[in-house]
Amino acid sequence: MKRMHVHVSVEDLSRSIGFYSALFAAQPAVVKADYAKWMLDDPRVNFAISTRGRQVGLDHLGIQVESADELHEVYDRLRQAGGEIIEQGQTTCCYAKSEKSWIDDPAGIAWETFHTTGESTDYGDGSGENRARVAQEKQIAQEKPSACCAPQAAAKPSSACC
Repeated sequence: MKRMHVHVSVEDLSRSIGFYSALFAAQPAVVKADYAKWMLDDPRVNFAISTRGRQVGLDHLGIQVESADELHEVYDRLRQAGGEIIEQGQTTCCYAKSEKSWIDDPAGIAWETFHTTGESTDYGDGSGENRARVAQEKQIAQEKPSACCAPQAAAKPSSACC
C-alpha cells in the first residue's frame, strides 16, 4: 500500500511540531534536532518537517511504497509521466535508509518516490534531490524568456475589495 509523502521546510521546528501535533491529534514518530515526521494512517501520509529546505514552505511531495515491487510500479509511472528522472538508488535521507528516485512536475515541484529499508543516525546529504532541482532549474532557465520580455500582470481596478 502506498503512502503520500509531504515535506515542509519550517523556520521554528518546536513551534511547528506543536502546530502539526495539534492538527493531526498525534505526536511525531521521529523527532531530531532539525527534523520531525508523522506516519499517519488517517489520512495515510508520511508528513515531515525540517529546517533544511531552501526556503520556508512546501519542500517536496512524494510517494512512499512498502515493497520493491511497488517501487518498480511507481518507477514505471514516472517514465510515463515524462521529464528527467534522477535515479538516486540506495541512499540515506531524512534519518532513513531507502532506495529512491526524483522527478519534477511541470510546475517545478520536486516529487520523491521511495522505499524505506531502515533507519539512520544521520540526515543524509540530499544529493539526489539537489541534482533533480538543479536539472529542473536549468530546464526552466532555457524555457523562460528573460524578465524584460515577460508579460506584465494586469493592474487591478481600484474598486477591487480583495
